[in-house]
Amino acid sequence: MPFPQERPRRLRRSEQLRSMVRETMLDVEDFICPLFVTGGVDVQNPISSMPGIFQLSVDHTLKEVGEVQGLGIRAVILFGIPTVKDAVATSGYDPREAVQRAVALIKKHYPRMVVITDVCLCEYTDHGHCGIVKDEEILNDPTLEILSKIAVSHAAAGADLVAPSDMMDGRVAALRRGLDDAGYSQVGIISYAVKYASAFYGPFREAAGSAPQFGDRRSYQMDPANVREALKETRLDMAEGADMVMVKPALSYLDVIRAVKEITACPVAAYNVSGEYSMVKAAAANGWLDEKKWFWKNFFP
Repeated sequence: MPFPQERPRRLRRSEQLRSMVRETMLDVEDFICPLFVTGGVDVQNPISSMPGIFQLSVDHTLKEVGEVQGLGIRAVILFGIPTVKDAVATSGYDPREAVQRAVALIKKHYPRMVVITDVCLCEYTDHGHCGIVKDEEILNDPTLEILSKIAVSHAAAGADLVAPSDMMDGRVAALRRGLDDAGYSQVGIISYAVKYASAFYGPFREAAGSAPQFGDRRSYQMDPANVREALKETRLDMAEGADMVMVKPALSYLDVIRAVKEITACPVAAYNVSGEYSMVKAAAANGWLDEKKWFWKNFFP
């Protein structure tokens, strides 16, 4: 047999051939659009570290959802910036707060839009941590009750899915129990099953005003060195009733996404986080890369 026996380049000769044999494809319907919702009226606060992204009041959130749906995107995930923060995240489950009001209006005006809500304490606490704090220790079990209250309040407003991002042990089971007991067994859970401690969250913390006031989050978010632990977290959340699981950040942990996908039959979401977004924006602003070409060639080749 003459060398080379196989010539893989034959199937790369044209765009038609490449698209015909492409193994992995993304569609606009695969995306979830994150939105930062705050109080007030006619509010559009620019987030300096995330060019093109804003804190939006409920009226502008509704307009943004209309534009998003017009692009073909089928889902949004809402993050709240409350009117008042305290030590125990009371605003998180207040039905008068921005997220709850936004959910209700989105489902009224855009009933086909899938509405997901972030369930965590960090946006709502004055200390910025994702759990109840005592003597600078993050308390796991007392936090679960608050998380459940937040999830139920989002479900009552009309959320389709709730997404716990706190990384407390047992939170998926607590949310599932709370939702079921409140009569919301149809509301699904997307668990941030694998959420690594990362400096890539910096711009998000500006957007949500959620930077911790002491210490860091390494006692509850995952150690970046661990992959087997990611699989353990995934299995635990699936056993507790998660309908979907998530890996965060996405681009830095593609190997983990692959490993998680191999052990579960449920859908796996990959969160391209704020710092990853901001890096591309900064590089484009400096002329180091072509932003549109980077996006289209990487995600829609």
